[in-house]
Amino acid sequence: MVSAVSGHGLKRDYVNMNSISPNVKLAVMCAEDQLFPDHNGFDFKSIEKARKHNQKSKSLRGASTISQQVAKNVFLWQHGGYFRKGLEVYFTFMIENIWSKKRILEMYLNVAEMGEGVFGVEAAAKKYFHKSAKNLTRTESAMIAACLPNPKGYTIKPLSKHVSLRYPWILRQMGNLETDVDIKKLIE
Repeated sequence: MVSAVSGHGLKRDYVNMNSISPNVKLAVMCAEDQLFPDHNGFDFKSIEKARKHNQKSKSLRGASTISQQVAKNVFLWQHGGYFRKGLEVYFTFMIENIWSKKRILEMYLNVAEMGEGVFGVEAAAKKYFHKSAKNLTRTESAMIAACLPNPKGYTIKPLSKHVSLRYPWILRQMGNLETDVDIKKLIE
């Protein structure tokens, strides 16, 4: 394990897939992108659902896959308009054609923000549960996954209402999806 960045409230510890609990790999796919093993970087059905929802509602719904989030977090900046989104499409296409799904998931688990100034699952595991990512339980993993849509607002400690309501759903999804052959290959 190598500490890549530390200071001024920013914590990030990069770990390889062997140092990450299968529980958190499964929880993140259940929470963020259940079709991750099967798509080519884009979930067009979810994109269309989000588009329809966003036309009718004041609350915005996203449809970014894990691959798109990696493209944004590794190669691009957080906010932006159509230009950044176009670059995100390009980089998503590239990583889906160059990296394996395991590599994409590993990158996601190491670069995703999981709390204020907490980047990556190792830093989250240490901050919230005082252990390494390799030792996260199903419940702890589901709690981390529940914060991902808005890690600054959906807090694990103190437990926000969103996380307290969402993590039991993620646990149920984990039970439903853990036997899927393609998901099993990614969490081993």
